[in-house]
Amino acid sequence: MKKTIKNLMIACVALIFTGTAIGAVDSLRGSQAIPEMSKEPAKMQQMVVKGGVDRSYKQQPPVIPHDIEKDKIDLKVNTCMNCHSEKTFKAKKAPKAGDSHYEDRDGKMLETLSARRYFCNQCHAPQANVAPLVENSFEGLK
Repeated sequence: MKKTIKNLMIACVALIFTGTAIGAVDSLRGSQAIPEMSKEPAKMQQMVVKGGVDRSYKQQPPVIPHDIEKDKIDLKVNTCMNCHSEKTFKAKKAPKAGDSHYEDRDGKMLETLSARRYFCNQCHAPQANVAPLVENSFEGLK
């Protein structure tokens, strides 16, 4: 038993020193040293699509077809509702937030946006003009 533990300890020490002798291993950070601050990624330009983006499947939350860089959503302000609220959507020519967004968890209709649907970008995502990371042949509803 003692011989087995001794052999395991020797093997672990050998692996540790072998790993450091090989050199630096590239990670997702690239060859950048860990203590250095990571580089800020390039800012992707958000896609602006007149008339919106078609949904890929029936219950998909609509994607955001406009720039949201200046929009603000926090506990006190939701600027999305400046255009998408029941009161303003016709004047702004924007789609109205769905009726489900005004419903509480018990199914009761509220006059204001439900707290569980308040943070729009949890479900609705902006799109960017970028090449896909992997090849995709998915075809949604036509």
